[in-house]
Amino acid sequence: MEARKRILTGDRPTGKMHLGHYVGSLKNRVALQDEYECFFIIADLNMLTTKPDKASIEQIDQTAREMVLDYLASGIDPEKSTIYLQSAVHEVYELNLLFEMLVTVPRLSRMPSLKDMARDAGLTEMPFGLLGYPVLQAADILTPRAHLVPVGKDNLPHVELAAEIARRFNYLYGEVFPIPQGMVGEVPTLVGTDGQAKMSKSLGNAIFLSDDAATVRKKVFSMYTDPKRIHAHIPGTVEGNPVFIYHDIFNPDREEVEDLKRRYQQGKVGDVEVKEKLARALNAFLDPLRQRRACYEGQAGLVDEIIYAGTLRTREEAAETLRLAKEAMGLSRVFTRISRRAERRRKKLEQD
Repeated sequence: MEARKRILTGDRPTGKMHLGHYVGSLKNRVALQDEYECFFIIADLNMLTTKPDKASIEQIDQTAREMVLDYLASGIDPEKSTIYLQSAVHEVYELNLLFEMLVTVPRLSRMPSLKDMARDAGLTEMPFGLLGYPVLQAADILTPRAHLVPVGKDNLPHVELAAEIARRFNYLYGEVFPIPQGMVGEVPTLVGTDGQAKMSKSLGNAIFLSDDAATVRKKVFSMYTDPKRIHAHIPGTVEGNPVFIYHDIFNPDREEVEDLKRRYQQGKVGDVEVKEKLARALNAFLDPLRQRRACYEGQAGLVDEIIYAGTLRTREEAAETLRLAKEAMGLSRVFTRISRRAERRRKKLEQD
């Protein structure tokens, strides 16, 4: 029987997941976990590129648990998928170093997301670690020798760089790595509740998967709509309106959505009704996630056990990957030859 192809994807443990994460990547992960062998990374080393302070590091175990609870709530099955802590898989550090030799600084400087990440983190200069962030991501992707990487739109260039590094390695040393491909969700970028930028924890425009019903309703009623529509009888714009973007994605009642759009454009429905029905649809969507989250959360130590077991499993795969890479490069034979010569010298000295 042919082995299943593999998936690698994950997130930095910076807090709870939101609707943008779900439509951008989580939904694909859940849909593919029966077809692929899945590895989901808690990318705490990647987090250090913008949050290296000790306070953030000390919070990793808590933020990682919150993130994994959102994974499980979304439908990721720990019996089918491997969830692991990046920093505890030491082979990633070695692969990162080896891959750094295969890419140039100008190539990394062209990565479109790095300047945005530096800006969002309030950095005035580009740290070396942040410049090399895509190389570390390549090490993550290639550690389990992944074929497919479900990501948000912003990370697609990073997967393309990982593919370049895999091709370069295979060309120089022999076929070790599959060439990974990125997979973007049906909604590559979800606008935030402010209507000004993509949904983001740092911008305060996110609806979290773990928000309770009252919080969701409050956030929906604060959502940006059509600024020209001062009164309900004024015809409004549906295209690009965040409220209707969310209706299209999360409200399964297509007849209701089309009716709301028609009346909104005719000035025959107020924002209150449109938002009330959106809040109801979002809460109906989130209710099963809340129930699963509560179930896992109520089992003390279970999330830690899932991360621990997944990390041990990944260490085995990572050790094999590093062995294959160093064998292909010839690095594993360098010290072997030196040690043999040294041992021969020792024995000769003993005999003399």
